[in-house]
Amino acid sequence: MKRILILGASGFIGNALYKELCSYFDTHGTYRTENGSFSSNHQFHHFDMETENIEILLENLKPDVIISSLRGNFDAQVVTHFAIINHILRHNSKLIFISSANVFDAFTNYPSYEYDKTLSQSIYGRFKIKIENALLRLPNHQYNIVRLPMVFGKLTPRIKEIKTILDLGEPLEVFPNVVINATEIQKVTQQIHYIINRNRQGVFHLGSSDLIHQKDFIEEICEGLGYQNPLFKNVYDSNYDRFLAVLPKDNKLPKNLEITISQVVEASTKK
Repeated sequence: MKRILILGASGFIGNALYKELCSYFDTHGTYRTENGSFSSNHQFHHFDMETENIEILLENLKPDVIISSLRGNFDAQVVTHFAIINHILRHNSKLIFISSANVFDAFTNYPSYEYDKTLSQSIYGRFKIKIENALLRLPNHQYNIVRLPMVFGKLTPRIKEIKTILDLGEPLEVFPNVVINATEIQKVTQQIHYIINRNRQGVFHLGSSDLIHQKDFIEEICEGLGYQNPLFKNVYDSNYDRFLAVLPKDNKLPKNLEITISQVVEASTKK
């Protein structure tokens, strides 16, 4: 049985991955903040990347697959990921790095595909690119780069934020000129499960197969949540449509693992 270590398993994406994978693999996870439900679970291990070296945990567990959904200090993340790369080269294991559509946020005229050149204007995007570039120098079988657009789903942080703002009677910021795709957390975990099971290699874009203007998407989410006439604050950062979307072309998944915008809305707003 494969041993999997999820870094950041107490977070939103990491915890959803743990729940998806724990019945099928010897799955371990890390947490940073003390929490009874994590500290009492022997499959969870305390790890603070700002004060600890990941090497000790990796040498003790010797995972076959490491999934990184870490959040926090960018410099500490870079050091940690470079240590992971040194480890997997010595032990012939694999790293699945959860990246972001923001690695393309400097390109605005078209959606982005798996092996397009990355270029970012944001600190967050540039940090992700630094780790991606290190992974791209590895043998193909030792890494996956998984780029995600905005992740939704019932009771997810983005849905909770929308509800909180609307319940307070505040306006939601929307971007009428930004064209996006999106995804849903349960589908993401199934897709990564498939990538592990089939030993798929390379870069994956796990966004919806279709695109939508961000304002239209948020309007559909609000309508599905039952809000009548919500307040919106239109933010225009361009006179033209600007794309921030990651579409699959080279590494496509089976049809049953694809998702559309309407399915994202449905999964995020179902009662």
